[in-house]
Order: sequence, then structure tokens, then C-alpha cells
Amino acid sequence: MLRLSERARLAPEVWRDMSDAHAERADELTEAHRRRASRAEKHPVEDFLFTYYSYKPAILRRWHPGPGVVLEGAGRERGGWRWYTTVGVGDARVADEQFREERGSLYRGVTGLLRATRDRAGVFGCFGLHEWAMVYRSDETRHEIPLRLGAAGTDAVVDAHDLRCTHFDAFRFFTPEAVPRNREALDRDGAVGREQPGCLHAGMDVYKWVLKLGPLVPGHLLIDAFILARDIRELDMRASPYDLRDWGYSPVPIETAEGKAEYVRQQRLLSARGQELRTAVLTVVGG
Repeated sequence: MLRLSERARLAPEVWRDMSDAHAERADELTEAHRRRASRAEKHPVEDFLFTYYSYKPAILRRWHPGPGVVLEGAGRERGGWRWYTTVGVGDARVADEQFREERGSLYRGVTGLLRATRDRAGVFGCFGLHEWAMVYRSDETRHEIPLRLGAAGTDAVVDAHDLRCTHFDAFRFFTPEAVPRNREALDRDGAVGREQPGCLHAGMDVYKWVLKLGPLVPGHLLIDAFILARDIRELDMRASPYDLRDWGYSPVPIETAEGKAEYVRQQRLLSARGQELRTAVLTVVGG
């Protein structure tokens, strides 16, 4: 896909083709979810990106060129879009200065968090135990799926490990019995000081932050963020205590030495992709 530089000008046939290709790619990525939703069917892995983040599939279809790119002939179509402005006679571009001014608190918060996470060393070896801590010594689970090791076996895995979660939005779902077992108590105010690029949930959240930056983020980075979040979610659940083999997911058994090694290997690869994406987003939005 064409990567745009600032101050580029795109002829109508060029940017329309890019917008159409983006929408088609988004539709491909969300087709299975939309088909299930039409039948009121649930999926324990893939639905997460549309329920936890509360963004409908349609938002992924909207293509933006990013700051500084003039779309020739787009004034009538996009001049009325929020965070767009007309240029000359009949052209349009993203009103990035207006976005930064009017949404300054959000802009600074998002870019500050992305920058802090990118610049911090990754911590590996949590082994995805946050999902185990969410069902620890509880009669309830977050999914209507059997636990691979049963309740007692799941509790035993948590008892045998040190919980090292650094992500508040995972920590807040720990059972009361699991909370004091974490290395430190987490709160939302401390997120910027704790988020680190080895965390799977921090990597998934790049998708959320990209959407919050709206038209400042070019379409290809939005697609990249969604795909990264999807891939992270898969590892997250394969390493969880749930038995997802009937759904086509083989487990990453983090209760074994081999499973731990495989988890960390994949965790490092996903972390590297997240770091590249954070850098690309910060570069284009001016963070």
C-alpha cells in the first residue's frame, strides 16, 4: 500500500482508489464477525476487539490520508467531515492543527502514553497469567468455556507463580483473592509510569489509541493496529486457562517450561511489532 508523505497531493482517482481499497480490506477483516453478529452468535476470541473496545466494524472502513495530505476534488465530500478543512477551490485535507487544539488533552494524553511505552524497556515473563488471575478461586469465569485444567488446577498454577501484571485494565479484573498476589497494586493514574511494550494488552490498546487520534492517523496504520490487536488477542487466549480447542485454538501451556518459552518467544515478536507501530504513529501525528 502507498505510504504518504506530508505535503503530498493526491488526484481524485488516486485517493478514491486508496479509500476503496482500504474499505475492502476492512470488510475482509471484519466479515466473519459481522456474519456472526447477524445471527447473534458469539466468539470468545474475536469478539473482544468489538466488545471490549466498543468500536463497531464500520469505523475501520473510514480511510484518512493523515496530516498534510491534500485530497484534490474532495472539498464537497470531505469538507463537511469533522476535523477536515477545505483547501483552495474544491480540495480538502485533515485539519490536524484544529484537532490538536480542540482535543488537546486527549492528544497529549494519547501521544504521551504511546511515547512513554515505546521508550520503556519491555518486561517479558508474565506468561499471560492475568487471565488466570481473573478466575482465581472463583466459581465464575469470564467465558462460557471450560477451564483446561479445571478450577483446582487453574488455582494451583496461580499459586505456583509470581503475578507481575503491569496493565491496570487487566489488573482491575483480577478476583479479590488474586489482587494481593500481584507484585504491586495498580491504578489508572499510574498507567503512564508503568505501561511497557512487553505487555500484550498494551499492544492491543494501540488500536484504541489510534482510533482516538481519528483522522490524524493514516488508514494503513489503522489497519496495522487492528491486525496487531487481533494477533495479540489470539496469543492472549491461547495462553489463558480456557480450553479453546473446540474453537480451533491449540493451547500455549504456560504451566510448562515449553509453554513458557513459546509464550515469551511470541510475546517478543508481538512487542517488536507494537514498538514499530507506536513509532510510526507518533511520527505521523507529531507526538
